Amino acid sequence: MTPFAGHPIVVGVTPDQPELVVRTAAAWASALGVPVWFAYADPTRLLVRELADGTVQHEDLSPDAADDSWRDREGALRARLADLMGSSGVPWEFRYLAGRPDRALTHLARLVDAAAIVVGTKTGRGPGLHELLEGAVGQHLAHHQHRPVLLVPLAVVDWKTPLS
Repeated sequence: MTPFAGHPIVVGVTPDQPELVVRTAAAWASALGVPVWFAYADPTRLLVRELADGTVQHEDLSPDAADDSWRDREGALRARLADLMGSSGVPWEFRYLAGRPDRALTHLARLVDAAAIVVGTKTGRGPGLHELLEGAVGQHLAHHQHRPVLLVPLAVVDWKTPLS
């Protein structure tokens, strides 16, 4: 187990997720006095090579495609994180990764010697098609690497409401 003191938190982010994941990670990092490494693993990109600073070289899954939309996605994610983290006082980094999110986050966590990994999880509703076919990222992380995984619920389940 990697000790929490002095070790960063790796956080999986997606372009459309609620800000609660970022805010939760920032709160934990602030309480622990550690930095945050945010990462988005683009499943439409193929990992070519991992570099020592946590960045990766990647290419489109289709060698004939000349799609640079990933650059816009990366810029939008960086801008959103800068906006959300601006007043937190927590040092942070962002890495645009490629391939399966669970593997990409695990590799980044290993590289930066992270104490834990934070990801959002859907609650209250049945799994989406992606989760049915490939399983949830949090589930894969919890079963295939040794760091603790903090799941941030992205929908509120009100247990006080009676079942009908």
